[in-house]
Amino acid sequence: MAFPHRRHRTGAAVSINQQQKDRIASGQGFIAALDQSGGSTPKALKLYGIGESDYSGEAEMFALVHRMRERIVTSPAFGKGGRVLGAILFERTLDDRFDGQDAATYLWKTRQVVPFLKIDKGLEDEADGVQRLKPIPGLDALLARAKAKGVFGTKERSVIKANNAKGIADVLDQQFELARQVLAAGLVPIVEPEVDIKAADKQAIEVALKQGLLARLDALDPATPVILKLTLPSVDGYFQELVEHPAVLKVVALSGGYSREEANAKLARNPGVIASFSRALTEGLSAQQDDAQFDRALDASIESIYRASIA
Repeated sequence: MAFPHRRHRTGAAVSINQQQKDRIASGQGFIAALDQSGGSTPKALKLYGIGESDYSGEAEMFALVHRMRERIVTSPAFGKGGRVLGAILFERTLDDRFDGQDAATYLWKTRQVVPFLKIDKGLEDEADGVQRLKPIPGLDALLARAKAKGVFGTKERSVIKANNAKGIADVLDQQFELARQVLAAGLVPIVEPEVDIKAADKQAIEVALKQGLLARLDALDPATPVILKLTLPSVDGYFQELVEHPAVLKVVALSGGYSREEANAKLARNPGVIASFSRALTEGLSAQQDDAQFDRALDASIESIYRASIA
């Protein structure tokens, strides 16, 4: 059942976009990252119990990973208790269906889960200690199509691997330039300058990153806030200024290669930050499980991430 259109005291109906914004801003839960791309899909399928010898070619690979995603979002565990606030989709999923409905429509109308779309096309080769976003051809058309499909926001990921001032500044400049384009299209960007958890100077990177983020956030209109997706910090609570910034709708954390147990433990020590996990969310799920086993495993995963997100 979809949310009813709430009304302000003036009697004006609240738009779906505002309902979704309110859900992300004040809801209790986390954002599921279901946006594995061509590069990460083989590993995701292998962890799910489907090896590369089990399919032939890209079309079969994407069909299998879509089946995995559909199994997740249609599971009773996914809709239970409103624990999942949002879900990030891969671009191909935008034109696919969940349980016979357009994917984004199913998420919102059936599950009350806010749909996001991964719009980046991957990463450039490393330079200046970072990997910038590759160009995104046809971006305006993609944003318009996403908006028409009922998508609320976008996600775009860069990676920072070293404490290089030029590289960090370049990543943030590129991220915020793209964010402004997304905002102009009526969508909410998830700005994701991931810090590699294996970086030798991870803590120093986070100092420079936070300074750069605050400077750029100060230039944004709080009426059109962004979401930040960040690596869990080395110092607990280090992103509190970002959580409280008026131009930030939400700060979410990626699992970044940590196990679910470790990611949850770190997340719980960062109040105000919620999860947006991918691999940690699907950890323990298998194509070989029957539906009852799968639903139990997914429920346990979602519950643990939910508890860490509201700690």
